[in-house]
Amino acid sequence: MDCIKEGKEHFKEQRKLQIVYGDVTLGVHGILDSGKRFDYIWSYARGGMESMVMDGKEWLYREPRPAFWRALTDNDRGSGFHLRSGMWLAADLFQKCSKIQVKIDKKEIALPIAPENNRYGTEESAQQAEICFTYETITVPSTEVTVCYQVNSNGQIRVDVHYYGKQGLPELPVFGIRFQMPTKAVLYRYQGLSGETYPDRMAGGKPGIYTIEGLPVTPYLVPQDCNVHMETEWLEIYRNTVKSNKKRWEEPEEDLFGIRFSAAEKTFAFSCIPYTPEELENATHQEELPLPRRTVVSILGAVRGVGGINSWGADVEESYHISGEQDRSVSFFIYEAEKKN
Repeated sequence: MDCIKEGKEHFKEQRKLQIVYGDVTLGVHGILDSGKRFDYIWSYARGGMESMVMDGKEWLYREPRPAFWRALTDNDRGSGFHLRSGMWLAADLFQKCSKIQVKIDKKEIALPIAPENNRYGTEESAQQAEICFTYETITVPSTEVTVCYQVNSNGQIRVDVHYYGKQGLPELPVFGIRFQMPTKAVLYRYQGLSGETYPDRMAGGKPGIYTIEGLPVTPYLVPQDCNVHMETEWLEIYRNTVKSNKKRWEEPEEDLFGIRFSAAEKTFAFSCIPYTPEELENATHQEELPLPRRTVVSILGAVRGVGGINSWGADVEESYHISGEQDRSVSFFIYEAEKKN
């Protein structure tokens, strides 16, 4: 658990943040430990973080949102799991941001949208900024998920995601948060268990540090959830292309550049593939999958088991279910990874 300690030690106040109170956005800017600039923007209208730039490189293609769904496996279909919990697919696709809170140096302020933001000048600064989004699910009954981003003065972000269990909600496939990145990753590294692991498929995984080239997708005849990694302490993702708005295509960089997700209090599970769960779900055969263009990273605090005792009827063992009636959470840090040649 050394990396968890490392993450906590790294999360220190070192320099001032520049805060920009826009009409519909909150901007947080400053200098990374590497000496490079960072620029983060949260949108009140979009209900989430819409830009995360480190050293001039954009890491977001869409706003990160709570993750409730993973693509069905053969055993899910055989056991009828999708018929009992299908509402989570809709909840994953369509989300309503119902509340936004902003804290500057740990003190909550009135939401600084226009005209409230007129009370601030052009030279606003702070040691720490926090913005929390509350999402209301479209399930029946409805519940809430909070996603809080806390930025310290050297650009490191702590993310806390919390799901509030509600009596009467069906079991979840997964719970966490999903990031979509603008271009394909060249590789990713992580410290955790070897190979593809799920809660009921971890016995063969060996703890260590592993490097995965590209964004492999297991070539099942029918595309389905794959490449989940349990008990992860940290994950680094490296790209070598950026989206060029001027040229409207991907532009190569000389060196690999990376981002790191580091566990806070507890390890997390993750998947890093070029498709969203919905893209996998829509394809009935491998050739129906779109060309890989982006990187889809799911940081998960809970994952349903895959079962497989009997693909045509037996459910996952009880200890590997995720109750929709219980609270769930996942917390981690985000910061710049070391550059690679």
